[in-house]
Amino acid sequence: MNGLINIQWLTLLTAVIQIAVLFFAIYWVLYFLRSTRGAQVFAGILVAAVALGLVLRIEALHFDVLNSLIEMIADSLFIALLIIFQPELRRALAQLGSLTEWQGKRKREIIDEIVTAAGNMARRKCGAIIVIERNIKLQSYIDDAVTMDAKVHYLLLESIFYHNSPLHDGAVIIRNDRILAARAILPLTRSENISSHLGTRHRAALGISEDSDAVTVVVSEETGTISITYRGVIHRDLTTGDLENLLEKMLILKDDLELSEAVKMLDENSESSSSANMEDGQ
Repeated sequence: MNGLINIQWLTLLTAVIQIAVLFFAIYWVLYFLRSTRGAQVFAGILVAAVALGLVLRIEALHFDVLNSLIEMIADSLFIALLIIFQPELRRALAQLGSLTEWQGKRKREIIDEIVTAAGNMARRKCGAIIVIERNIKLQSYIDDAVTMDAKVHYLLLESIFYHNSPLHDGAVIIRNDRILAARAILPLTRSENISSHLGTRHRAALGISEDSDAVTVVVSEETGTISITYRGVIHRDLTTGDLENLLEKMLILKDDLELSEAVKMLDENSESSSSANMEDGQ
């Protein structure tokens, strides 16, 4: 009896594993085919296969010729699929083989784009607020904003915050390597121990940093200074080199000690800035 139960459990476990493997295999294929011509080809093949399979299941119609033809095609179908999806397969295997290295490289590229945009806007005194999502999702703010799905690029960021742009009011929200929202409305800080010279952008940047673990870059419209907020702390008057260094610590390095040191540095600089009574506008 126990042996029969064990066999049943083993059969069930095997079925679950097979379903899981198939699910992740299909998901992996669809993920790497997204936004490519291969996705349309794959969808067409899938629809044609399902339709043809349903027709051939009707035994009363006796599609003997079609059955023979499909058996002939099936022998070379695998090679045909490799040829059709060769660009997509090459891209997927390249990413899979160096996933960690690719992610780190991509994050550095995103940081370069943000730093370049912030530096250019600071020189023109173009106000901006860029929120970079980390572990805590900001979906509620994204849903209430103007939703987008665009690659992070300094030209796009600068065009969004251009004075005459209808999207320049509010914040841009970045998740991974995509700009997902513009004109997002952020909560203002609840802290009372902040400089009276801080404008709305800086207060909003502090507010979102209090509610999440997001990193926010702010460019002052009045002074052209660059600031960054994280975990309720603001670091003001950054150079582009300072900004790049802090973003690398907060977005690439995963070590908690490194992050705590970065926050401590932000806090110390914030206190020294306040004691010097440096003025900053929105």
